[in-house]
Amino acid sequence: MGSNVGELSKTHEADGDSSGYPDIGLRSSDGSDKLEHQLSALLEVLAHIYGADKLVLKAGKLEALGLLKSQSLEDKVIALQRIVFEDPTLDELPEGKDITTVIGEIENEVAEILARREVEDRLERRVVERMQKKHEEYVREVKMQMIKEDGVADNAYTLKKYAELEKLERRKLSKSALELLRPKELSEVIGQDRAIRSLLSKLASPFPQHVILYGPPGVGKTTVARLVLEEARKLKFTPFEKSAKFVEVDGTTLRWDPREVTNPLLGSVHDPIYQGAKRDLAESGIPEPKLGLVTEAHGGVLFIDEIGEMDPILLSKLLKVLEDKRVHFDSSYYDPMDPHVPKYIKKLFETGAPADFILIAATTKDPSVINPALRSRTAEVYFEPLTCGHIAQIVKEASDRMKIRLDSDVPEIISDYTIEGRKAVAILADAIGLALYQAGGKTKKPKVTKDHVMEVVRSARMSPQVLVKAEDRTEVGRILGLGVSDFVGSVIEIEAIAFPAREPGKGRIRFNDTAGSMAKDSVFNAASVLRK
Repeated sequence: MGSNVGELSKTHEADGDSSGYPDIGLRSSDGSDKLEHQLSALLEVLAHIYGADKLVLKAGKLEALGLLKSQSLEDKVIALQRIVFEDPTLDELPEGKDITTVIGEIENEVAEILARREVEDRLERRVVERMQKKHEEYVREVKMQMIKEDGVADNAYTLKKYAELEKLERRKLSKSALELLRPKELSEVIGQDRAIRSLLSKLASPFPQHVILYGPPGVGKTTVARLVLEEARKLKFTPFEKSAKFVEVDGTTLRWDPREVTNPLLGSVHDPIYQGAKRDLAESGIPEPKLGLVTEAHGGVLFIDEIGEMDPILLSKLLKVLEDKRVHFDSSYYDPMDPHVPKYIKKLFETGAPADFILIAATTKDPSVINPALRSRTAEVYFEPLTCGHIAQIVKEASDRMKIRLDSDVPEIISDYTIEGRKAVAILADAIGLALYQAGGKTKKPKVTKDHVMEVVRSARMSPQVLVKAEDRTEVGRILGLGVSDFVGSVIEIEAIAFPAREPGKGRIRFNDTAGSMAKDSVFNAASVLRK
């Protein structure tokens, strides 16, 4: 511990003291060792606190080194005072205090220094531990960031999931009958020549119009709309480019969200707090607009099926988009003065997203129940219900495409049980499957007979669409009426009986009121025509 401190006392070295602490050689003139031991112990504690070398330097700066070497007990106490209290101006003991009292004050100050040093050491250890922990966390975050930037995001689990998806992609069933037999050209659509011409004139034009398609289900409204757009893209005088999209959506699935959290049709804004956005945007508190189907259909056609079932509020907002040809976004989280907002987000909030498209809406409802505001902005095209002849023709062409043989009466039988082309193809596909099953796999192209069709009809519990058929001749006592509902009419046989009139030409009609006033009026109107 330094020869410098050892030099402070030659006497102690001569006595053979081999302690490891510096020795100041304290001896009182009266031979008492008590004060000497106290001062020696204090010096040892100070050497432990500051270190031997630093203690010597400290004593030198405070001009206490010479006092420590003095043989006077009072000088050594003053030296310790200077060192402990760090005051080089102390030249004598305080008045009214003896050496014992002063040594007690020095001991108290040393105790306070020790306590302070202990607290500082403990705090320093905590700081070091906390810094080490934070440093490790920071290093770990940097490593993870480097792995994300330089490495791949996949691991064994994600690669396994990817392999499962690829395996599912390779496993495919054959095309369904409806997909296989869907018309690929307008000439393949049966029974809708007038509607096709009308829709072409409205869409394949330099000034295309928004259109509503009316008609029963299964007559080809969606297919015709898609094929008409394909034809319009081929014409140079139409505004449709070759890349014009046909965006299809079902109106029954579109609902208005009052909170405007999501809106797949018009688009919505994802705020960075509750809905989440991209990480870089969420960390900066920037809302992110999500574009809807109206923007996806920009420059093309937006086809909304069953628009009569669409939410009225959402429909009203769609009409506003049709007029403005743009969709506007708003969010309380958007700050136009924020320099961190990307340009595309700023443009969407300030000018909106483009939505210049042609709306083709389809519905099976009566025009009277459709929103008048929508009807006033759109042209109307009516698709005719398919007749029995049309259904039979669809069945024949379907069998030719699938290269299946049919009994001659199969198309007519199927036409009796449905007026939808889609349903007719489904019945034929079921009959083909039944024929293949009964053939036991001996042939891939069996012949479909009447029995196969009737078995399918009975299994599906279907009833004929036409129960009564009129003839081109009259029959006494038989009355046939025509019932009409929406786009479809059916022959209704009215139960009647005829008796000879008492006087020729003066017969009367008696009608059961249970049948209803409308049926009664219809019969009397028909009787008036016959009397003429």
